Amino acid sequence: MTPAITALKKAKVPYRLHAYQHDAGAASYGGEAAQKLAIEPAQVFKTLVVETDGQKFVIGIVPVAHQLDLKLLAQALGTKKAAMAQAQDAEKMTGYVLGGISPLGQKRKLATVIDASATGFATIFVSAGRRGLEIELAPHDLCALTHGTFAEISR
Repeated sequence: MTPAITALKKAKVPYRLHAYQHDAGAASYGGEAAQKLAIEPAQVFKTLVVETDGQKFVIGIVPVAHQLDLKLLAQALGTKKAAMAQAQDAEKMTGYVLGGISPLGQKRKLATVIDASATGFATIFVSAGRRGLEIELAPHDLCALTHGTFAEISR
């Protein structure tokens, strides 16, 4: 049980868990999830921690096959600058380890922006809070649970 799964159970949101054997040598955590679960990479989303103006941390959620566009994220948040957070800051802010950062059940509630491409799917996959475990849920449920917004933030 991870904090992400606990949050879903508490909210009574429909979801499915998908487990796979994580390979420590995998080049990409999200790419590995897509491959091992036989899912289109466009439907598997990674959770990235970003630092904006004034050392404010936020979350950007984008498909694993794409990159987060920091300028688009900054625009979506109404800030001037955005940069990827340091690994130790990402882990400290979320309570999860890299490769297992879930957008749900984080230590601190961070502003969240989900790439608009998520709305093109009935369900999407995000980390369940540990490597080798994914949550499948409706994008609008994810948005509601994270108090997030949708915007075009990937390239």
